[in-house]
Amino acid sequence: MNNKTKIYFIENSFNYNGNDLDSEKIGGSEKTLINITNSLSLNENFIIKVFNNTSKPNLINRVHWNNLNEIDQSDKPDFVIAMSDANLFDKINSKNNYLWSHSIQTIEKFIRKKQLIPFLKYKPVMILEGEYHFNNRNFFTSFYGKKILKIAPDFDFIKSEIKENFIPPPNAIFTTKSDRNLDFLLDSWKQIKKRSINSNLYINPPYQLSENDKTNGIFLRNKANKRLLIDELKNSKLFISPGHKTEVFCLAAEEARELCVPIVTMGIGSLYERVSHEQTGYIAKNKKEFIDYSISILNDDNIYMELKKNFLSKRNNRNYHNVKEDLINILLNND
Repeated sequence: MNNKTKIYFIENSFNYNGNDLDSEKIGGSEKTLINITNSLSLNENFIIKVFNNTSKPNLINRVHWNNLNEIDQSDKPDFVIAMSDANLFDKINSKNNYLWSHSIQTIEKFIRKKQLIPFLKYKPVMILEGEYHFNNRNFFTSFYGKKILKIAPDFDFIKSEIKENFIPPPNAIFTTKSDRNLDFLLDSWKQIKKRSINSNLYINPPYQLSENDKTNGIFLRNKANKRLLIDELKNSKLFISPGHKTEVFCLAAEEARELCVPIVTMGIGSLYERVSHEQTGYIAKNKKEFIDYSISILNDDNIYMELKKNFLSKRNNRNYHNVKEDLINILLNND
């Protein structure tokens, strides 16, 4: 008799599986799914399956990756976690349903995406990624309960060696999406560059740089793979991001933090949760502070080293073993 607990994840984004963790095509939510299922699979009492749009069904790190069309309706898992879309519960029978959200979703958008009826039908508990997410999730779209599950960088960031006395060149880096207040950042950078003339800013593609941008030391980073990202972050003196109201966790900032890169932000959205003000970076109250704090780190090695020293004592305070234990606690002790 098989007494193992079945935990199935279901999502409907694009074609990938557990072998794509280092690929440039996946974002924060896909990284999260791969990392949490890999960690859960280490427990031999669990059967972990993912159903998505993979064209290459496979057993990877003891996780069964399957195409959505391969769901067996007679198979009734103990827990189903749908990623972002309540409509996915129609595809599978489950004893307990959870909806893992990666967004701040208004009730209007919830209805427009036709999620309300399956939400009311399957009554999922909402999984949210932090305080900002928890406090701003609409009451009606979390009516059956909501739990916080803070995610983490993957282990390559955590295991990467940090040279304690190394001071990188005065590069700033922005590794999140261009729709997250990049215009504000680029406008601020013009003032930063005037007072930190040797500094450069590297931003994520796709973005069409003008000749004026290039004159101001703004360049597109080579968004190739995770290992290159780690090297770029370790060779940056500053992670700079205003934040955005749609940012419910900002894994990019957490990755920078794990690699001891000081952060300057306006603290919009969840960004205030990624920074300890004056310890690991600065949360600016206005544009002037945003510019001044950035310049201070780029120009002053002593300020940079003090912030870096504070980071070193905080490394690896959360990894996917912790995330796994927290998720198990949510699933097994939900009341």
